[in-house]
Amino acid sequence: MALSERPSSLERAAAHNLVRRYLRIKPGENVIVEAWSHTLPMSAAMVDEVRQVGGSAFLAYENDDAWWRAVERKQAGHVGRLSDPEWAALRAADAFVQFWGPSDSGRLARLPEKHLDAWADGWFQRWYKIARSTGLRGGRMALGWVTDSRVRAWGADKHRWKTSILEACLADPQTITQSGKRLARSLGGRAKVRITHPNGTDVEVSLSGAPPRIYDGFPHPGNRSYSPYDMMANFPDGRLAVALDAKTAEGRIVSSRRSYEEVWFPWATFGGGSFEFSRGKLTSFSFKQGNAAFARSYNKATLGKDRPGSLRIGLHPTLRNVPYLEDMERGCVRLAVGGNSYLGGSNPSDFRGWITLAGSEISVDGTPVVRAGKIL
Repeated sequence: MALSERPSSLERAAAHNLVRRYLRIKPGENVIVEAWSHTLPMSAAMVDEVRQVGGSAFLAYENDDAWWRAVERKQAGHVGRLSDPEWAALRAADAFVQFWGPSDSGRLARLPEKHLDAWADGWFQRWYKIARSTGLRGGRMALGWVTDSRVRAWGADKHRWKTSILEACLADPQTITQSGKRLARSLGGRAKVRITHPNGTDVEVSLSGAPPRIYDGFPHPGNRSYSPYDMMANFPDGRLAVALDAKTAEGRIVSSRRSYEEVWFPWATFGGGSFEFSRGKLTSFSFKQGNAAFARSYNKATLGKDRPGSLRIGLHPTLRNVPYLEDMERGCVRLAVGGNSYLGGSNPSDFRGWITLAGSEISVDGTPVVRAGKIL
């Protein structure tokens, strides 16, 4: 993609909303925009918008060819070792915008895990330690997930996928926040949650007592009710997440949306799935697509993999069945098994796998709170 390619009007509109209403960039603030080859137009739109509000923008560009050449030379650790000027820029930054890359996601999925670990080891912990110390606020751009290799592998429509993400970035964040707060009032304590759907879903779980967490697209630096990494929001976003009691689950949930392997760079997908629970444990799972891959991850996982982990309910008003963002669709429910300590739960398992269902009815202690995608 040429460096001179201009952003579309939709990309400019999305950047306008993200910079002004989500990141809330002020005059004089320093903003880093980290771009890859396939994200340059939207990255340019973000830089332009930062400057329009009086901020100072620094575009950090990672070239795909140079990145892959280093990996081929077995220098993944060197790629992850940021230079001194980059660390200095991070310390001086008020905000950070990150695009996912590189663009050849199929090739990335084939990389041995040790290469990805070597790459992350060079920057991850130090980067977030500095970000926490400076009060950095930022966002990860889902547009970076839209690559030709994922489009082919997932059978997605590239134009629709990209357009849906950009249009979702136009949403009013306060609307998402208000929906989340209304739902959170019903999901405190240790209430019982029942999920039903005409597709055969009828499952009951219990909340752990940990407070629900609302992901509304706003960064949450220094907020101890969020994780140590939530100074970086997702763009777009719109979810309520809450930890479940690890000993309570009964019934069956059947998916109507795809789910994914939760890793750094999503590739494996699971479709046509169902979970069966009895006496608080996952007794069986099945997927029409990706069953063997799910089983491999599940079988090597640690204690707690078969216990209820978390519940997510989508809050976003415009997203509808968008790849890798399915659980943000308003009223969509994601029921996960495995680890939930990141949400204040007691399950330490290293596994997280889930079923995603749109259009269900969700009730809390017998009172409906979601019906057919509408938050009541």
